[in-house]
Amino acid sequence: MVTALVALLFLQASPLALENDFVQVFKNSAPCAAAGPSCGERIVVALGSVELGGQKMGRGDIRVFKTGERYSPPQGGDYVEVVMKPVRPKVMTASVKIPPQKNKLLYEGERFFVFDENLEPGDTSARHSHNQRVVVTINETRLQQWPDGQPERIRDLVPDTVAFNEPVIHVSKNVGKNPLRNIVIELKP
Repeated sequence: MVTALVALLFLQASPLALENDFVQVFKNSAPCAAAGPSCGERIVVALGSVELGGQKMGRGDIRVFKTGERYSPPQGGDYVEVVMKPVRPKVMTASVKIPPQKNKLLYEGERFFVFDENLEPGDTSARHSHNQRVVVTINETRLQQWPDGQPERIRDLVPDTVAFNEPVIHVSKNVGKNPLRNIVIELKP
């Protein structure tokens, strides 16, 4: 029992927030700032006020670093470093490509793109699709979603969480009190 509790506390304190065959995500740690051989492209997402390379970043701001590009880790606040693995499996995509209408493109590269996902309270995002993707939640809110071929679902979004989501075609409505805001790193096939 004590061993399990110690292991759980270690996992909660670990800077590794997510890992799969596509990415590693670290919270308040930037082990790939030195651009080691296991580090592909990196995306730093500010979760608070930070300074990165002499530039101030606010909550939800991003910086993208190419493979081999070095930088000093962010200072002064919370952030995540999303590390693309240099070698990855085939990216799964939705059966049809329907771009979302209300998102703001922040970066487009060869293997992924980054967008700022926004939806005001009470607003609906028309039917659209996504590939596999990393989602960094910026604001707390609640979403009602209608995925194609699946039952309706309600999702509570918790700030500063990071998730890896599978492909989907869906309609989303913000039924929470706050605007939806996520930074989404969507993989390209």
